[in-house]
Amino acid sequence: MDNLDEKGKETLFNIFSRKESVFFNKSVLQSSYNPEIVLHREEQKKQIANILTPTLRGDKPSNIFIYGKTGTGKTLTTRYTTQKLTEAAERERCSLKVVYVNCKLKRSTDTEYRLIAQLARELGKDVPSTGLPTEEVYRVFLKVLNAQRMNYVFVLDEIDQIVSKTGDNVLYNLTRINEEHTQSQISVIGISNDIMFVDTLDPRVRSSLSEEEVIFPPYNAPQIQSILRQRAETAFNKDVLEQGVIEKCAAYAARDHGDARRALELLRVAGEVADRKNSKKVMIEHIDEAEYKIDKDRVIDIISTQPKQYQIVLYSIIYLHPGRSSGIFTGEVYELYKSICKKSNVSVLTQRRVSDIISEFDMLGIVNAKVISKGRYGRTREISLEIPEATLSKIKTILEESIRI
Repeated sequence: MDNLDEKGKETLFNIFSRKESVFFNKSVLQSSYNPEIVLHREEQKKQIANILTPTLRGDKPSNIFIYGKTGTGKTLTTRYTTQKLTEAAERERCSLKVVYVNCKLKRSTDTEYRLIAQLARELGKDVPSTGLPTEEVYRVFLKVLNAQRMNYVFVLDEIDQIVSKTGDNVLYNLTRINEEHTQSQISVIGISNDIMFVDTLDPRVRSSLSEEEVIFPPYNAPQIQSILRQRAETAFNKDVLEQGVIEKCAAYAARDHGDARRALELLRVAGEVADRKNSKKVMIEHIDEAEYKIDKDRVIDIISTQPKQYQIVLYSIIYLHPGRSSGIFTGEVYELYKSICKKSNVSVLTQRRVSDIISEFDMLGIVNAKVISKGRYGRTREISLEIPEATLSKIKTILEESIRI
């Protein structure tokens, strides 16, 4: 039996090793890939570069808040521009260091303590992830800053995530740290997908963080096509993309708020589908399969990991959805939400907070919530579901099991 098993494994391996892939270098389609040329973001590159130029004279630049929807090139452009800044500083022999931290990585930045500890580690000081008072971590951090005269640029990607977990105290402390008479100077670049994020901050933090703002608009379909062609040249073997594949990927992404990251993911998954089917070409039909797979996996993953309050809000929308010829309104969602909270023994949030949660689902593409005027009765949101019908029943089951109703 063991011999048969070993033979079976060998056969499977041999089959795999003989398969020809449509890919030449698949990593080029990953969101972590940094191309040598960043397309269609010349204005934003120029804005960020102009703001950061004083560092080459040894001066402190303004803090920058960068925002725009997912997949509009914020992180890519910022990393590209700060890399060019670092190269210029080396040529000019300026004391400059750029530190990049993704605030969505829970283990490194889910508390004020951990973020400051992470920044201290980036500056060369070994700080434990837990165990010290927060004030002590700040003292260690300031000591590192005082150890040498340096211009530091701290890039905090998905900055809204750290604020949603810990409040804006950490941003207040960081943006005021130059007042501590340190030998070094620091500036902060905050990046967020949430264009309303700054409005939630303490006015003192808001004015300091938003000294300069850079807005990233969505890409249009022709721009996404050129980005896809740029990556496809290196990602795929020659002549494996069927006519119209690039255009269809771009059309899907342009429909989804000009999300270039989604377009790249769609093209990558379509290539994987082609490989599994032993196809020598990536075809239009593979794009359709890839979109279904991505939507299904993404939505289920997002919903499964949401806090219980968020799940109850979404369940309320799904419950009200069947048979509706018109949209669902915030008020009726809130009434059902309150009822479910009481049955599930969960504390009830305010209607304003529930409205904020609906906005977050809108940003994630799970619902579409448009503000409409009701004349003298004020404004409300008309909500419709954006979840594919094929996955709706599965998601409803996941939510029912999670909130136990």
